[in-house]
Amino acid sequence: MKKIFRFLGIGLLIAAVSAATTIAVLKYSNPQFQITNYQSQITNDSTGIPVAYSRFASLPQAGETDFTQAAELSVNAVVHVKTTYRNQVSSQQMDLYEFFFGRPGQQREMPAQQASGSGVIISEDGYIVTNNHVIDRADQIQVVLNDKREYTATLVGTDPNTDIALLKIDETNLPVILMGNSDDLRVGEWVLAVGNPFNLTSTVTAGIVSAKARNINILNAEMKIESFIQTDAAVNPGNSGGALVNTRGELVGINTAIASQTGSYSGYSFAVPTSIVQKVVSDIRQYGIVQRAILGVQMREITSELQKEKKLSTLQGAYVELVVPDGAAEKAGIKSGDVITRVDDAAVKTGTDLQEHIGRHRPGDVVSVTLLRDGKTMTVQATLTNRDGGTGVISAEDKASVLGATFSELTDAQKERLGINYGLQIKSLKAGKLKSAGVPSDFIILKVNNRSVRTEEDLDDIVRRANSASERDRVLFITGCTPQGRIRYYAVNLAE
Repeated sequence: MKKIFRFLGIGLLIAAVSAATTIAVLKYSNPQFQITNYQSQITNDSTGIPVAYSRFASLPQAGETDFTQAAELSVNAVVHVKTTYRNQVSSQQMDLYEFFFGRPGQQREMPAQQASGSGVIISEDGYIVTNNHVIDRADQIQVVLNDKREYTATLVGTDPNTDIALLKIDETNLPVILMGNSDDLRVGEWVLAVGNPFNLTSTVTAGIVSAKARNINILNAEMKIESFIQTDAAVNPGNSGGALVNTRGELVGINTAIASQTGSYSGYSFAVPTSIVQKVVSDIRQYGIVQRAILGVQMREITSELQKEKKLSTLQGAYVELVVPDGAAEKAGIKSGDVITRVDDAAVKTGTDLQEHIGRHRPGDVVSVTLLRDGKTMTVQATLTNRDGGTGVISAEDKASVLGATFSELTDAQKERLGINYGLQIKSLKAGKLKSAGVPSDFIILKVNNRSVRTEEDLDDIVRRANSASERDRVLFITGCTPQGRIRYYAVNLAE
């Protein structure tokens, strides 16, 4: 027993010397290190063996994240978007003639409806990104800056497939948010949500990135791309279209949706990553519409059941369920049963990843696709196509010209004679969608898809939106009259 206690005593002496040495090194290497509550005592544990207990101050913790700089860099570039919806009439309060012709003094219009959201200034000359659902079907769009200046915005273009829209105001030297790289975001990283929830302007909330490439199935579009950044930053109605920024104040996403059973924030929010936003904005500015590239495959998520059923060697990747005939994938040699694991240098872990990576490209781009087939890895080159199977880009003018008509606004005499206060008359008609649908050459268009048509710009906007919709929604329901005042209805399918 004496030998045991002798060895214990030597051990305690060595421990004390080591502790003192450690403290000296820490104080020398870090002058801020302080011993605030040092105690050392020797006692006996339940077995009676002497044990030394020491308590030292904790090492200095990493500095707390400072959000003030990021907030200052972003709050002035986030705007309040206010929308007005007019000509919303109650069909139960009027006869059909009043409903379709809007005779002055007899049409019972409901008060103008208003809604609001947020937007992000991305250029000094007035380009603003927001969500498509914020401005969808709006008759007027107002933008209010953080310094309270107000502007009427022009809708440049929309993309329902990603829920992104681009606005323009006539101003210069505006504050902007620099585009960040959403690919660099890591789960657990701090982010800020900046917007106007419940009309509370310039509101900043903080959270972390909870997940990436999240598909929540909220977009109603045939070629939708859902690869959201999920965060726990508080986002509420009115935040839509606002900024998701990192701690450096860089834009990494456009806040779009919340996961809630009540309609208000209850834990998670979702943002479109800038990797998608930049591509959509660039296409709209350059072409007027988004150039959607297509690989030509139908996918299934790989589950444990699918892995066992198909005897796959991995749970990662996008399983090719079907290859579209004569599409880019088939021409590249991709087959049903393949598992796509990479596109160029980007890893594909899910079908959502594949959608996002392909969605960054334009028709005609050549991508390198890595896949697994029968347990072996191979790489093929695929030339992406547009939805029509070609490789060329499509302009908004090309899409609008399919109507095959020119138009003129009604004169005051025509309005008075017909008892209407707006309308757009077909001036000339050639081969196109309108002629194929049986629309006569002098027909007066009053409403398309339940929106009033006063000018050619109104019609262009409606056609542009319809062209961007899913295939089943690419229809124009036209209401109007002949020059003699007879009501007529036509349906024009833009997808055919």
